[in-house]
Amino acid sequence: MNLLKDILYGVSLTAVSGNTNVMVNQIHFDSRNVEMDDVFVAIRGILTDGHKYISKAVESGAKAVICEEFPELLVNGVTYLKVSNSNSALAIMANNYYDSPSKNLKLVGVTGTNGKTTVSTLLYNLFKNAGYKVGLLSTIKVMVDDQEYPATHTTPDVLAINRYLSLMNEEGVEFCFMEASSHGIHQKRTEGLHFAGAIFTNLSHDHLDYHKTFAEYRDTKKKLFDDLPKTAFALSNSDDKNGGVMLQNTKAKKLTYGLKSYADFRGQILEKQFSGQLLKIDDNELWTKLIGDFNAYNLLAIYATAHILGLEKMEILQLISELETVDGRFQYFISKNKITAIVDYAHTPDALKNVLITINALRTGNENVITVVGCGGDRDKSKRPVMGHIASEMSDQAIFTSDNPRSEPPMEIIKEMEAGVEPQNSNKILSIEDRRQAIKTACKLAASTDIILVAGKGHEAYQETMGVRVDFDDFEEVQKALTNLNK
Repeated sequence: MNLLKDILYGVSLTAVSGNTNVMVNQIHFDSRNVEMDDVFVAIRGILTDGHKYISKAVESGAKAVICEEFPELLVNGVTYLKVSNSNSALAIMANNYYDSPSKNLKLVGVTGTNGKTTVSTLLYNLFKNAGYKVGLLSTIKVMVDDQEYPATHTTPDVLAINRYLSLMNEEGVEFCFMEASSHGIHQKRTEGLHFAGAIFTNLSHDHLDYHKTFAEYRDTKKKLFDDLPKTAFALSNSDDKNGGVMLQNTKAKKLTYGLKSYADFRGQILEKQFSGQLLKIDDNELWTKLIGDFNAYNLLAIYATAHILGLEKMEILQLISELETVDGRFQYFISKNKITAIVDYAHTPDALKNVLITINALRTGNENVITVVGCGGDRDKSKRPVMGHIASEMSDQAIFTSDNPRSEPPMEIIKEMEAGVEPQNSNKILSIEDRRQAIKTACKLAASTDIILVAGKGHEAYQETMGVRVDFDDFEEVQKALTNLNK
């Protein structure tokens, strides 16, 4: 039990009805989870408004309600607290409830359109291999040192974040690396957290279904840096045109990394092939199994962060050379008849383009590139024709298929992708609604030494159609299809 007024410390209240000097149990923003003496926070979400469920929460035993608008009926014995923003209030309350767990470790946020998962996961792996107790909050999974928990969002809800950070405190975790999505930042899920630093990877077209304009999307990412304390570091990609924007108003120590422009941490690609690439970082050469320009940027950000956090230069380089590819991020294998299959999470135009640039740069001349790609339903529609254009322009054969259609008809999504295909590329595309069949077709079309890219879902082990999730793993599917060809 906690004293309500202690949990509310730092929350700006605009009206109070009832007593704050009462003991309460847990905090919830989902009325279905409320039990006796809990606190219910009414959140205005994208699909539903928590204010509609205040009475249900009270019936379930809520002792206090946090809301932006009081309900018509105020029940005796229940404390109602009005705030201007319920998301902000929830963030502060979660931090208080779990006794500010982020202050007891070095929390580093990673934001940007692409590379968040790779950078945060590989930082976790690097520090773990260096012998530290480490935490990870990512799209793929949540790690509390060695204990794994399933991930549900790129950035978990703020109660879950603080709960995991509290568990990390109990386990003696020293460093935690956390993906900070634009949705998470906008919905105040990172508010109230004490960051030791933040990393900006890059910015390109994504999530405009949610943010409406690119400027709003950019400025949401920027808020992570704007809110950093002066004791923190702000590390930004100097080669990205928005890299400087991220650092404009931050109070943190400003640092940069880049392959092309002047930066505090400089890198260079000396050699690249499918088995890896040779990099030069701060005048030292190292071989890495991670390939592509985008991974050179990711590794440079990882090197810079580890250096800032106190690891020795040569130790960092050694640890980077041992890092393996993150699941679903340029994950590849070569079949018995020498067909190379690559699975990548590329679900934005920029990510797809970067992966195809990398593949085309590694071609020796005669291989065909066959790309299997779709676009998610109920998401930014404006990127669909762009994705279709890139796949058809940069591949010898493109197969448009379903990604996670969610509530949209798959063929309508595919038609919107087809709209971006130039007339001269129309003979290079096939449209196959069923993703499994699309992958099988790509494998049948491929000859020895050809390259198949299956893009969009990466690590995801499911496909969602009309609210139904079924098991589906791109890497397993393409492996199975190529293996069956050899039988």
